[in-house]
Amino acid sequence: MGESYGTITTDELQEQLERGLSEDTVIIDVREDEEVETGMIPGAKHIRLGTLPERCEELDRDKTYIMVCRSGRRSEKASEFLAEQGFKVINMEGGMLKWRGAIEA
Repeated sequence: MGESYGTITTDELQEQLERGLSEDTVIIDVREDEEVETGMIPGAKHIRLGTLPERCEELDRDKTYIMVCRSGRRSEKASEFLAEQGFKVINMEGGMLKWRGAIEA
């Protein structure tokens, strides 16, 4: 078992965004290109799950990453992977299917 990661609900994340997300917190959407075309959480960075291993060097170990996908399963895999690499990670449970907040193209 690798490092653990936290979880957040869509409502909790929406509240954090309304209050103003810490500059040390980054939302990463791991869905495929065609999925993010339907909209992402404002300010989210898009890194497809399949490209995460080679792109994780772009990430800052001092920041906290909130992982997002369609239903929460791929983001859970991404959270496990990044936690094993020593990153601080939170998985958004329920994914975009449960997201009721704003989205941007």
